[in-house]
Amino acid sequence: MTDSKYFTTTKKGEIFELKAELNSDKKEKKKEAVKKVIASMTVGKDVSALFPDVVNCMQTDNLELKKLVYLYLMNYAKSQPDMAIMAVNTFVKDCEDPNPLIRALAVRTMGCIRVDKITEYLCEPLRKCLKDEDPYVRKTAAVCVAKLHDINAQLVEDQGFLDTLKDLISDSNPMVVANAVAALSEIAESHPNSNLLDLNPQTINKLLTALNECTEWGQIFILDCLANYTPRDDRESQSICERVTPRLSHANSAVVLSAVKVLMKFMEMLPKDLDYYGTLLKKLAPPLVTLLSAEPELQYVALRNINLIVQRRPEILKHEMKVFFVKYNDPIYVKLEKLDIMIRLASQANIAQVLAELKEYATEVDVDFVRKAVRAIGRCAIKVEQSAERCVSTLLDLIQTKVNYVVQEAIVVIKDIFRKYPNKYESVIATLCENLDSLDEPEARAAMIWIVGEYAERIDNADELLESFLEGFHDESTQVQLQLLTAIVKLFLKKPTETQELVQQVLSLATQDSDNPDLRDRGYIYWRLLSTDPVAAKEVVLAEKPLISEETDLIEPTLLEELICHIGTLASVYHKPPSAFVEGSRGVQHKRITGSVGSGESESPDTGSAAGASEAPPAVIPSQGDLLGDLLNLDLTPPATTGPPPPTSGMQMGAMDLLGGGLDSLLGGDLGGSSAMGAGFGAPTPAAMPASFNAPVSGGLDDLFDLGGGVGIPTGVNSAPKTVWLPAMKAKGLEITGTFARRAGIIQMEMTLNNKAMSIMTDFAIQFNRNSFGLAPAGPLQILTPLGPNQSIEVALPLSTVGPVMKMEPLNNLQVAVKNNIDVFYFSCQYPINMLFVEDGKMERQVFLATWKDIPNDNESQFQIKDCHLNSDAASNKLQGSNIFTIAKRTVEGQDMLYQSMKLSNGIWVLAELRVQAGNPNYTVSLKCRAPEVSQCVFQTYEAALKN
Repeated sequence: MTDSKYFTTTKKGEIFELKAELNSDKKEKKKEAVKKVIASMTVGKDVSALFPDVVNCMQTDNLELKKLVYLYLMNYAKSQPDMAIMAVNTFVKDCEDPNPLIRALAVRTMGCIRVDKITEYLCEPLRKCLKDEDPYVRKTAAVCVAKLHDINAQLVEDQGFLDTLKDLISDSNPMVVANAVAALSEIAESHPNSNLLDLNPQTINKLLTALNECTEWGQIFILDCLANYTPRDDRESQSICERVTPRLSHANSAVVLSAVKVLMKFMEMLPKDLDYYGTLLKKLAPPLVTLLSAEPELQYVALRNINLIVQRRPEILKHEMKVFFVKYNDPIYVKLEKLDIMIRLASQANIAQVLAELKEYATEVDVDFVRKAVRAIGRCAIKVEQSAERCVSTLLDLIQTKVNYVVQEAIVVIKDIFRKYPNKYESVIATLCENLDSLDEPEARAAMIWIVGEYAERIDNADELLESFLEGFHDESTQVQLQLLTAIVKLFLKKPTETQELVQQVLSLATQDSDNPDLRDRGYIYWRLLSTDPVAAKEVVLAEKPLISEETDLIEPTLLEELICHIGTLASVYHKPPSAFVEGSRGVQHKRITGSVGSGESESPDTGSAAGASEAPPAVIPSQGDLLGDLLNLDLTPPATTGPPPPTSGMQMGAMDLLGGGLDSLLGGDLGGSSAMGAGFGAPTPAAMPASFNAPVSGGLDDLFDLGGGVGIPTGVNSAPKTVWLPAMKAKGLEITGTFARRAGIIQMEMTLNNKAMSIMTDFAIQFNRNSFGLAPAGPLQILTPLGPNQSIEVALPLSTVGPVMKMEPLNNLQVAVKNNIDVFYFSCQYPINMLFVEDGKMERQVFLATWKDIPNDNESQFQIKDCHLNSDAASNKLQGSNIFTIAKRTVEGQDMLYQSMKLSNGIWVLAELRVQAGNPNYTVSLKCRAPEVSQCVFQTYEAALKN
């Protein structure tokens, strides 16, 4: 009969019965009772009350029973540390048992019991087991050292266990070697500077010997350890590669990837003209191809790793293009990854094959895949010049299909082709203009606007086309607005007489009617350039564009080096260094590939940095996002001398830009002397600019944040009045009113429980459903006395933010279950988001500026707060009470602009710009955040705090 019978009982008074059975004299009855206890523990019942009775069962020769008792001990020792000490004598005794399985079991269990009081008793048995005659015991003890180090690192060092662990690397048994390496690697990760794994040629030889004989996971530990070794010369490097190469044919894909990692690293040390180098390249291709015949999830991991390998060494897979052709039944994530690698491997030799495939893909039904296929055709044109004409012809055929999303993607990539091959394919512009009305995606609209602005002199009705976009200027995305502004300024510089009205209209929309700081900044710069020196404006705006690079999405070389060193790990799937997604310093080490000896590629750190500083950056544009430009990127260092400020004027120019006076240094100091500039152009002359616009620059960007005094940290946050969460009629007489508060950094759920029934209520408990921010009770509901009829009780429940997470609608919704002796009742309530604003939410000033720039403009939300009669200082103080910190304040034309930051408990930062105009009861708040869905909740906090 199976053990499933132990999970089916629902008897009451079960604990008492089990207690009697555990103390029975019959061995079989005892074993049955322990199995029932383990079954109850497995399904989540609390059987900790049986701790002393279960521990008494340890004194047995029956291995199965001993394993069950040890399992129970591991689970409950932490909650019953004093009782757990009772078991220590049995552990020590079991560590000297003649049966090696029992010795290993005892030392393994002692390592899993994370109780400080027990660790000191563990040292002596562990020392004996590390030198045990049986390899099974030694390998178990090796792992136990790593566990003990995690509990008490100092104790492990004092007892000399680390030296014993190092000695085990020379053990005769390969599994002991593998476990010793795994334990030392684990300890070294938490202490990066400890140099525990002191690898030398003798040690490496021992590891390579053990590599052939240990289990697959042992092989992975050893290979990962080998990857951290730096060979002395190319001969040693070749010798290691020869001994690692057989692992490429292993059945376990993790072993294969670890072997690839070692070979990729050590290949750097081999001279390129060496015969073995060519042989190794050929040997690396088949195992990578074989990985692509596994199930889709493994294929995806393999493809993400191959993507890195191809960027580093495309020659490995240059003849294997066909295996990356997409199959009809591949999942979308595999298809997209294969497509990416196809482009990386595209060359003159295989471009015809690749283009035929891509054209086929562009007629598929999966929209995301079709988009990427169309974009891939454009990337082929940019990468392989000989294929450009063929690619453009293919793209025009696709535009003729009139499929909306295909047309839009095609226009985006044709813009890039124009950038790569100027004055070559402009004959297709007429075809593009025919599809103007069908464009509804921001990127496609921005691309088309760029084409019209760039080639305005070749398009007869360019002004009409751009004017049609201008009609809905405020409804467009920021990307389109910025592109439209630039395109109309280009058009004006090419056809000044016909487009004066149009350019004045767009500059007015950008500077006076827009709330977007980036758009305002660019509008002001163009306005000034055109009004002061149109010739300079022409040189700046119509300057020759640098050619775009072939591969705009290549990983930056130093990051690629680090990721190659992490092949076969999560870092190689995310394409991010471990420091980007592993919290804290544990396990995060920056690794670099060692260059070949004497190759000239490898430099000392000093020479490398010097060379890097002196080299000019390449004249390519790295990514699509940078085409928009961002004025916050400019280096606004103050000029050597500054003249007196020119006279001020009362002209209204809308909200001021983030750069402020810094613009003067960009445009060459005082602009007051240019009187005859901008004839016929209706922009204000410098004398008509606002005072702060022409003020001398004293500190570049720092002026914006030149605030006096710091902002203190509040000790608590005001709470809203209590509201009824659970009415009595829905909860059999139990009424719950409540609110949330944050006091001294702790979130509290403050409730009043009112018994409106005729019976006494007891045994209260509370539980939360998964929610957006992981709110969970930090302890039980403290109601120690029965709640009598018509009685009420106040209770404050502290909350933590480490519970399970699930996005709720609305975001701040919380579903609660309250249990008492009568029933379980459910209700939902909404917590104000400022409960989650932490006390260290004040961002550094320069970090604020960089972060504002870094968050995409599409993530910006704007809100109006009406009927608010506070001045900016009072508003700042009120908001500070909700942990919303003012970083900077500036006043422009009577309007105060507060730049503020707040940080949520899950690490999300929210940045804000609050505008307060004296005499105007309506405030404007702009919020920027990487998770824009929180903006609505944050706005509600602003409104509540300012109107409270």
